[in-house]
Amino acid sequence: MERSANVEVEGKVRMRAYFIFIAKRAVQLLAVVFFGISAAFFITHLSPIDPVQQAILRITSRSSFSPTALVAMREALTEMYGMDQPLGTQFVNFWVRLLQGDLGPSLIAFPTPAMDLVLRALPWTVGLLVTAVIITWLLGNILGGLAGYYQNNKFLKAFGVVAMGLQPIPYYIVAFIVLIIFGFVWPVLPISGGYAMHVTPGWNIDFVMSVIRHATLPALSLVLVGMGLWFLGMRALVSNIITEDYVTYAETAGVDSKKIVGFYVIRNAVIPQLTALAMVLGGIFSGTVITEEVFSYPGLGSLLIQAVNGGDYTLVIAVTAIAITAVAGAIFVVDLLHPILDPRIRVE
Repeated sequence: MERSANVEVEGKVRMRAYFIFIAKRAVQLLAVVFFGISAAFFITHLSPIDPVQQAILRITSRSSFSPTALVAMREALTEMYGMDQPLGTQFVNFWVRLLQGDLGPSLIAFPTPAMDLVLRALPWTVGLLVTAVIITWLLGNILGGLAGYYQNNKFLKAFGVVAMGLQPIPYYIVAFIVLIIFGFVWPVLPISGGYAMHVTPGWNIDFVMSVIRHATLPALSLVLVGMGLWFLGMRALVSNIITEDYVTYAETAGVDSKKIVGFYVIRNAVIPQLTALAMVLGGIFSGTVITEEVFSYPGLGSLLIQAVNGGDYTLVIAVTAIAITAVAGAIFVVDLLHPILDPRIRVE
């Protein structure tokens, strides 16, 4: 009875400690999001690009206006964009609008709200990024674990050489190579857009298959670069783990090699890789931005490039806010999973 009571008390203490751990991480998450978005606000507002002037140039390129009309237009746009107020007032108003989910109209697609443009592009980036990350992480870790255990396997050795060659190459270089090979030398896949023009968007088989075909090359370029990182990391971890006593004892006891690899080796090596995933998510998102621009993919990357080129700081901040929140949120989730997935980690 006394032992059962002690176990129950210890369980409650651990649960309380875990909730405190969650609260601390949540505060850190909010701080990262706040300072990250605030930095984006000040950087864009201190940019030498004048969004009002850019808007006037776009308008006057289609028709002519008198000097008086141009002055009145500049004053009206400056007031409408809130640029006639002090920077501190603009910052406070920005956060008030952001918490309400409204950042105002996009400057390059006026009067469409900036958040509407972001929400249209977000599913494309999420679909591409999640698919690429899952495939890259699983394949890289599985093949890396096998390569670390079966060190004399010729196929895994050759794959390791390819992984070492691809891993340092920037995303956009691989994207261009993939585009040239499968778009021009061997034209079997579309090289731009999110789906075919003749397909009607909706939950129908033609649209889904068209989306998959158009996403194949962008996803492939992300997978080719990213898989090398996980492969090399897992191979190094497994190479160290196979020298541990529990692995040697299992091999001596005649335990099946497949069980040793799956339950003893890769299972213990995957936790550091999960930590690494949280650390490189920002870099993966940056690679996705560049890859989308190369393939004219209708995601946040292409939208961000258009916003920067057009001086649309409202849209730039909207995309940046979504990106910072998403990456920080993913890292937060991974951080919370550590004590659950690895019993060796204790929450004090």
